[in-house]
Amino acid sequence: MNMKSPNVLTTIIFISCVSVLYSCAAGKYLGTGPATTEEIRGTYTLLLHGGRYSDDVENVAVLDKEGDRYTFEIYAPEYDYTVKKGLPAKEALEEAERFVRFNSAFMRSRLSRIVDNEGNPIGYELRPLYHLFEFGQSDVLYIYYQMQDNRVLTIIRQKEYSRGPSLFRDSTDR
Repeated sequence: MNMKSPNVLTTIIFISCVSVLYSCAAGKYLGTGPATTEEIRGTYTLLLHGGRYSDDVENVAVLDKEGDRYTFEIYAPEYDYTVKKGLPAKEALEEAERFVRFNSAFMRSRLSRIVDNEGNPIGYELRPLYHLFEFGQSDVLYIYYQMQDNRVLTIIRQKEYSRGPSLFRDSTDR
């Protein structure tokens, strides 16, 4: 019998087990979709990420509906975000809108519904969209919602971009 066979089999089993355990531990990513302000009712916890310095582009507001089984958490150091509890929907939306307008390149905001695995809305996201001439794209953020039990881990990262759209760059810049 070839002595390599048990090692290969053990390695395959080990990798399979680690993959299964990792996929279970990592949680499931949630989806988002378009939303309107009229559908936002009730009381919310408002999570405001960003606003750390004058040119900060990672200014995002997450509205976590209070009284449901889900709790949103921002995956960032505590000094990168603030949490305000018990806000009526209208007040939470107004404060969120003021917050995401922080950067001077702000063009408009986009409201999205965050849905659980069954498609039920469990919160809302308000993100800034910026002028194209500033960043070369209007949406400069990756935002992920990862379900872990009844916790929704919110991960916010800035996309890679080059300042200004390519049509304004000189051909010698390549």
